[in-house]
This record gives sequence, structure tokens and C-alpha cells, in this order.
Amino acid sequence: MSFCRSIGVALAFLLGWTGNSQILAQDQGQDAYALVQDTTEQVMAVVVAADDYVDSDPERYYSQIQDLLDPLIDFRGFARSVMGPYASSERYRALDEAGRKQLIAELDRFTAVMRASLVRTYSKGLLAFGGSRIELVAPEGDAAAGAGNATLSVRQLIYADKSQPYVVMYQMGRNKSGDWKLRNVIIESVNLGAIYRDQFLASAREEAGDIDAVIDSWTTVVVDVEN
Repeated sequence: MSFCRSIGVALAFLLGWTGNSQILAQDQGQDAYALVQDTTEQVMAVVVAADDYVDSDPERYYSQIQDLLDPLIDFRGFARSVMGPYASSERYRALDEAGRKQLIAELDRFTAVMRASLVRTYSKGLLAFGGSRIELVAPEGDAAAGAGNATLSVRQLIYADKSQPYVVMYQMGRNKSGDWKLRNVIIESVNLGAIYRDQFLASAREEAGDIDAVIDSWTTVVVDVEN
């Protein structure tokens, strides 16, 4: 299964589309599940409607998907994690006022670039989505301890084109306002956040630490996901 299709299917399932699926959710994950379920109905309506116009006006489709995903995904937190030491709290504290303003500007710009890149990848995968059997397993780990937890890991089994299911882990976290946000996705053993971070750091080395150049040349890597 190609990375693009994998990540697109993963997003479709993350959004809680329940066709041919079994959902087992504990009470402490209810708010997170309600968020993805509500988003699902809107996203899938856009995907279905896009058949009539996506070839002639793909930007319209990407824009609509992005508007729906913004409340779900912590794009800024994800971008900061991908930038690693270049956007860390330690680096921020070590800079003077001008340096801090530059770091914030770099993070703002990279967030926008990363957001657009991820949305396009997800959106293309959604268009190619076909029906599969899905099992969304009850939250484990931190979520099992009680409703007040700040993190929630959701394990999902996707029965698609192989005898064994694809395993997808969704890492959700609460922001300062207490709202659930998607922080990372792991497909099989492929940690998307870690892959993008490695890509960013390698590019930063090639550009001798010129973060603007890294952002200007950023494209989301394509990875094969196999089990």
C-alpha cells in the first residue's frame, strides 16, 4: 500500500466514518470521538460532492477539506515538533528579542506550508478511498487511567488489501483550552511526525541552518507503508 493511500485511508478512518466498522470507545474518549465523528459527516460530504468538480477545480476541494480539518489537527504543534531543536523552548530562551521574533516568524511560515502539504496528501488519499472493514479499538494506556487525562491513544485496525490488518495509532492531546487535537499518526511502525522531523533536520543540514531555505524547498516525503 502506498504512503499516499495509506495516509488518506488513515485520515478517513480517523474521522470516524462508520461504514462497515466497529467502534468501541470508553467514556474518557467520548469527547475526542465526538469531535472526529462530527468532522466525519462534513468531510465525507465534501469528498462525495468533489466528484463533480475536483478535476477542474482541485483547489476548491483542498480548501474545503482544510477548513474542516483545522479544528481537529494541531498544525502548529505538529510543525513545531517537526522543526525539532530549531523551534524548541530552549532555543527560544537562548535568543535575543530579534532572534525570537525571527523564530516565531519561521514557525508561522512553516506551519502554513506543512498544513497545506498535509491537507493535499490527505485529500488525494481520500479521493482514492475504497470501502474496508474497520475496527476502532477502545483507548489504551493513558486513556485507561481516567477521564481527566491530557492524552489519548486510539488504536485502529484496517482490513484492506492484505490478510492482516494495518495498525494505525492516533495520538490525541488536549490543548491549553482542554480541546482534543490530533498530534501525530503512526501507520504500522511508521511514525509520520518522526519521518517529517528527520526530513527537516536533514534539509537544515544541507542548507547550513538556513531555515527560510528549508521552508522554501519543503515538500512532503513519500514513504511506502507495508506490513
